[in-house]
Amino acid sequence: MQESSAAPSWPSAKQNNPMATRAVIDVGTNSVKLLVAEVSGSAVDPLFEASEQTRLGAGFYETHRLLPESILKTAEAVRGFVENAERFSPQTLDVIATSAARDATNQSELSAKIHEVAGVELRVISGDSEADWAFAGVASDPALSDRSLLVMDIGGGSTEFVIGANGHRQAGRSFQLGSVRLLEKFPPGDPPTDRERETCLAWLRDFFAKEIRPFIKEHCCEALPTLVSTGGTATILGRMKWKLSSYDREKIEGTSLKATELASETQKLWRMRLEERKRIPGLPSSRADVIIMGAAILEAAVEALGFPEARVSTRGMRFGALLHAERHK
Repeated sequence: MQESSAAPSWPSAKQNNPMATRAVIDVGTNSVKLLVAEVSGSAVDPLFEASEQTRLGAGFYETHRLLPESILKTAEAVRGFVENAERFSPQTLDVIATSAARDATNQSELSAKIHEVAGVELRVISGDSEADWAFAGVASDPALSDRSLLVMDIGGGSTEFVIGANGHRQAGRSFQLGSVRLLEKFPPGDPPTDRERETCLAWLRDFFAKEIRPFIKEHCCEALPTLVSTGGTATILGRMKWKLSSYDREKIEGTSLKATELASETQKLWRMRLEERKRIPGLPSSRADVIIMGAAILEAAVEALGFPEARVSTRGMRFGALLHAERHK
């Protein structure tokens, strides 16, 4: 499997393989991501993954309108990923969008521009579908298939919490909480101050107490499930823990982020200047601004919900989207 944020060198598409090759392009609030994989039943074997930050949600949360330059940059990223995916001759290629597109008053402009530039149709999925697919993707890991899980998918504009056990989703909800959304709500100085960090964390604690903890309490059994965090924030924190210069799914998968480690790491990140954060091993420089908010969300989650740690999953919504395509072939 390959992963890249730049132009890749491409292998030839596999021939005579009983597994179906499927592709999904995920248009998120912060970045556009591509996953090409072979899919059979509940098994997903990644062939190629790529990500390009387009910051579709830039300036969005004041006006609820997507900016023309962000729309164009996103459409061009989709075009490149469509061309890349087609080299594998996938049986299905879905282009889906999540939080920012879902909430935008000018959603149709994004859809029209993607169709014009990339020649594909954009499907904006609901928060419920996003939550369902995130859980299905995480639960496809054989190491988690028989566990009671609380899956947390931190995105740029929304965060999904999903509860389930033995591979079956029981309850899920999408909350208007995300790293880009939070960055625009609490724009930090450079470096951020301790007061700014405490203001952000105080808001997060209040949000968890009022919005998220009641949902968890309603649907969770008495036994504490395994907290699994998926999405860009969790993956990057896993990369940072192992000081990985490039993406390594096998190394990142299952990484444990202890509550004490999260608190320490978040505090350290919030005390660095942006240029310092750009030089941290494992942290892509394009994510150096938004990582402080993603880390704060995850820190607040383990604290507010009483978990000793969060387990990182590199599987998630895109895995779930491919499994959905496989079931509805």
